[in-house]
Amino acid sequence: METALTRDAEIEIPLICGAMYPCSNPELVAAVSQAGGLGVIQPLSLVFVHRHDFRKGMQLIKSLTQKPVALNVIVEKSSKKYTDRMKAWTDIAIEEGVRFFITSLGDPRWVVEKAQAVGGIVYHDVTERRWAEKALSSGARGIICVNNRAGGHAGERAQLELFEQMSDLGVPLVAAGGISTPEQFAEALRQGYAGVQMGTRFIATRECNAHDDYKQAIVRARERDIVLTEKISGVPVSVIKTPYIEKIGTKAGPIARFFLRHPRFKHWMRLLYSLIALWKLKRASLEGSGYKDYWQAGKSVEGIDSVESVAALMQGYVD
Repeated sequence: METALTRDAEIEIPLICGAMYPCSNPELVAAVSQAGGLGVIQPLSLVFVHRHDFRKGMQLIKSLTQKPVALNVIVEKSSKKYTDRMKAWTDIAIEEGVRFFITSLGDPRWVVEKAQAVGGIVYHDVTERRWAEKALSSGARGIICVNNRAGGHAGERAQLELFEQMSDLGVPLVAAGGISTPEQFAEALRQGYAGVQMGTRFIATRECNAHDDYKQAIVRARERDIVLTEKISGVPVSVIKTPYIEKIGTKAGPIARFFLRHPRFKHWMRLLYSLIALWKLKRASLEGSGYKDYWQAGKSVEGIDSVESVAALMQGYVD
């Protein structure tokens, strides 16, 4: 099971539980790492959904597992206050022993600088080769290739296409999107990926504290039920098609679309969209189907038929 990812992250199984807002609760993060994979802390989820002081939340995870965990750092420049907060959280994570970082939505340079100062490593989420090249030029060590079957902000290219597009970069590549079964996990490794990142599969586990309505929606859903909506962050996001999603539609209105494309206002408009959507996603995740059925998921739902423990799930991939 040894790959470049297992060596870089110091883990036993080349499998990452992707950072998820609002579903990355401390118990889930710790359980994945304890089972030999890599649990990833999503700071906004830890602090604003699960109501932990960031350092105390880190210490709670460390009390549940002594194995390595990672930190997700979204490096988009939405505001100075947000960037300062992310930098402070990154510093605390380093003080608490984190040495593996997964960055997304921007230039990871400042994260790389902080990580390298303590012997740490950064992998960066991308959907296209050009973003991979930029991340590598900023010092990222590996690339997480987000394909067109992913939950959250999905890419446009297929899993194998992304590998073939980036395999000559000479760095570890991780497949992200549409993977839930042991067969799909093994196939990604056979294609040449150094590991796999999954999100949706880990929502449907006992350790995830999302509402059971959300978990059962994932179990019931099939690939055809996953649609892209612009109404979460202004760019397409994968969600489960529910009566509520059908009612409100999936396209941004003409005024919102104008501001989302405007060079001066697009970042502020995306921030506004995101703040509203994060609140909706949080409530839907914690309160269940009584709150507007606003559930993120990827096309990996096709292979999810039950809610399992993280340990049993991970053992299935090893086997």
